[in-house]
Amino acid sequence: MPQYSAPINEFQFILHDWLNITQHYQEIGAEDAADRSLINAILTESARFTEEVISPLNYKGDQQGCTISDGQVGTPNGFTEAYQQYCESGWASLACSTEYGGQGLPYSLSSALSEMVSSANSAWGMYPGLTHGAISALEHHAGESLKKAFLPKLISGEWTGTMCLTEAHCGSDLGLIKTSAVADKNGDYLISGSKIFISAGEHDMSDNIIHLVLARLKGSPAGTAGISLFLVPKMLKPCPEQLTDNQVTCSSIEHKMGIKASATCVINFDQSKGYLIGEINKGLSCMFTMMNKARLATGIQGYAIAELSRQASLQYAKERVQMRALSGAHSPDLPADPIIVHPDVKRMLFIQKALVEGCRGLAFYAATLVDKVESNNDPDLKYEKRLSLLTPICKAFMSEAGFESCNLGLQVFGGHGYITESEMEQQVRDSRIASIYEGTNGIQAIDLLARKVLRDNQQTLKLWIEDIQQTTSLAPANLAIYANDLSELCDEWLNLTKTVEEKVQEDANEIGAAAYDFLMYSGYISVAYILLQQASCVEQSQQTDTFKRSKKQTLRFYFERLLPRTQTHKSLIMSGVGALQCDEFELD
Repeated sequence: MPQYSAPINEFQFILHDWLNITQHYQEIGAEDAADRSLINAILTESARFTEEVISPLNYKGDQQGCTISDGQVGTPNGFTEAYQQYCESGWASLACSTEYGGQGLPYSLSSALSEMVSSANSAWGMYPGLTHGAISALEHHAGESLKKAFLPKLISGEWTGTMCLTEAHCGSDLGLIKTSAVADKNGDYLISGSKIFISAGEHDMSDNIIHLVLARLKGSPAGTAGISLFLVPKMLKPCPEQLTDNQVTCSSIEHKMGIKASATCVINFDQSKGYLIGEINKGLSCMFTMMNKARLATGIQGYAIAELSRQASLQYAKERVQMRALSGAHSPDLPADPIIVHPDVKRMLFIQKALVEGCRGLAFYAATLVDKVESNNDPDLKYEKRLSLLTPICKAFMSEAGFESCNLGLQVFGGHGYITESEMEQQVRDSRIASIYEGTNGIQAIDLLARKVLRDNQQTLKLWIEDIQQTTSLAPANLAIYANDLSELCDEWLNLTKTVEEKVQEDANEIGAAAYDFLMYSGYISVAYILLQQASCVEQSQQTDTFKRSKKQTLRFYFERLLPRTQTHKSLIMSGVGALQCDEFELD
């Protein structure tokens, strides 16, 4: 049975030893957060909350799921009480603006809490998680009156938020949405339409739910150019003491493969009062403020669930005895050896460890970029561009790696992993959605290759590669073999990108043919860079010898066993669109 234990030592190593986070906070003007003891206290209390309060609800919530009756959604037993404790303890407001009641701590510090929540109970984490995205969109694009009316209660957690994008007929093609907006006599809008797949769209954990809704005004241009963004509360508040119905209803909840304790809703708007956010017909750009953070959070969710699976499979492998080691009895006092002695089991455990630790490092690095962008100390947009480049990699690569790791965790358990009571199959089901929502990984891949690399004339990618090359040149002598391999891969990365660009000029379909493998190729190299950096700095840290050895062995395993996957992705990229050019009947 997975018993989540927050990897505090890992968080402290990443924040203090590797990222030198207190100096980073001073540089971005977050002096209040630049206190090592404060950071450690937040990590410790986050761990206590996630281990003791929401982790015990994970399996129970999956078994019970959500219910709906007369449009009212009930969450599993204990979810509402845990959410109240979450809000009362101040976790909801951790990284929110002090102007509206938040604590004003940096995004990177809240990322540790985000990972712990997703590891302990990813379905529960969906409810406060969507609220943070709504807060971000309002902070960046809403008028002052809307901010004052809604941000304090969203930041405190008294109200929760959603984002309502897709509809039954359009999926990710938001240019096809039909939800309409009509101006009313007060200068606000009446919203009508139906949205599907709305996470936390209806529940019993807060007094009000604030929906951010994409809709189209009559006469607006077709496609994405004619989309506007509106704030539509479930309940209106005409006076301080009263909430009134706003004709926002939930007609059903989805019966899903995983995250069953997270209510995924069909939400209907029937001339519901809405308030414009940003400019008319600029809704998609406003929504992307929310979506980009949501994509980073999805990447974190992917590897965080894998951390839970990894902890369980490692413990099981130490305790489960079966067969003898090929080299002779490892534990002669036992009837068989613990399965952790077998090389194939070690292979699976090491894949989990290397992918989780590499993804965690990349996620926290990306979080420091969010800090820098939000500090408004980015005059040449260097950090914003790099964050834009890494966001699709984080979302897609981490979710793919997380799902692979959860599958391996189940495999370590063997037949017991396939049985519900082990809880291992739940992690496989829960992690699977991360590759799909917030833009499927195929969409993320096209975004990376077409927009972030080719449209940018490779400039941001080249700067990222230059930083990686600088790290390889400074690597200590005992890591030179890995640094040299990574440096050669960076040269190959540039040449491969140039080749893809030339092929795209001949046939635009080459983008779609190469995109997924290009993203995975980029992800493996980026994670290699992160692991090399960590192995380079661990010797100067105050970590134990065991911790230091573990980091170096993880680096070795990754470079010898996982980084070579880049060559398969390279071959697939180079194969081009040819094998995909077929008539429909050839797929029958």
